[in-house]
Parts: sequence; structure tokens; C-alpha cells
Amino acid sequence: MNPPAPIEAATTELSKILFPSDDSAIFAALDGASAPKLVQNLYQHRPEHCCLYPGQLNADMATVAPYLVRLEPGTEFTQLVLKEGWGAHWGIFLASQSDLRTLRDHLREFHKVELPDQRTVIFRYYDPRVLRIFLPVCNQAELTMFFGPIQTFIVEGELPESGSLFRFAGEALKSEAFQLKKPQ
Repeated sequence: MNPPAPIEAATTELSKILFPSDDSAIFAALDGASAPKLVQNLYQHRPEHCCLYPGQLNADMATVAPYLVRLEPGTEFTQLVLKEGWGAHWGIFLASQSDLRTLRDHLREFHKVELPDQRTVIFRYYDPRVLRIFLPVCNQAELTMFFGPIQTFIVEGELPESGSLFRFAGEALKSEAFQLKKPQ
């Protein structure tokens, strides 16, 4: 029997990190602007999902909007996200005991932020390059608000074979880095 290819081995390792044997569900907040054909894949594979932008969107906006998706271990959609999306900035992963609707309502609170100069901008927290910089600079109150019903955020690192788990236990942010087998 041949050993698994590096990308498959990394995907298997990532699956073990995302789907430990506890009772938390795993979700992905995926960026339609970064994930090619995301909306098509959602309709084709039919995972439980919802748009993170409220209201009815026109077709152009719907293709670049962020989506919250419940991931199930071993499904085609989950494998697609892990294999193609990890290292390509498709989005972030989160563990929660809440349902999709509760998480959607919580995450929708953070799409727009006001800057010190009173300008309102879109906050792309679902981009792993943004979240891995944002969380470590938050104070306790900000972390409490941002984590809400979320136990863990899992984000890719600067290199595709690295990542971090961020947890907040009410007092301080805990960050745990991990390494995957390097794709060749």
C-alpha cells in the first residue's frame, strides 16, 4: 500500500484537528470572493448553510458574499474546502455547540465597523489573514463579544502547512499553533 500523497495527508491531518471527538459542531465562514464557484458548490453539495449578509442579494453580490456552512466530516463538500481552500484564504473555521442560525445572527454583528475617524467599513473577519492578526490585539471585552457562542477559531497560517487554534476562556486568548505535512 502506497503512503498517501502529501496534499491528502495534510487534508487528513486537518480533518483530525477540525473534527476531534467532542460534541462541538464545526462551521466554516467562507468568502465567496476568495472561493471560486462557492455558491455553485453550495447548491451542488447542499451542506447546511446561509449567507452572512442579510436580505436579498443580487446575483453579483451573492457570488462574492460570505457564507456560514456547517461542515460534516468526510463529505465531498468538506473535503473540497479542506483540500482546495486551506492555504488559499477561502475562510475560517469555528467550533461551536450552537446551531447555524444562532451563529449567523452572532457573526452578522461584525460585518461593519466604525473606524476612529467615524468612517464605516466592511470588516472581513472571515479572511484568515485578517482574523489571525485581529484576535491577538483584542482586549478581554472585545474577545468576549467576538467569541460569543464560539469555543474555537481555526485559521490557516502564513504558510499552507501551518495554522492556529484560538480559544477564549473568559480571561485571556489562548493560541495554539499547529503544523501539517508540507504539500509538494
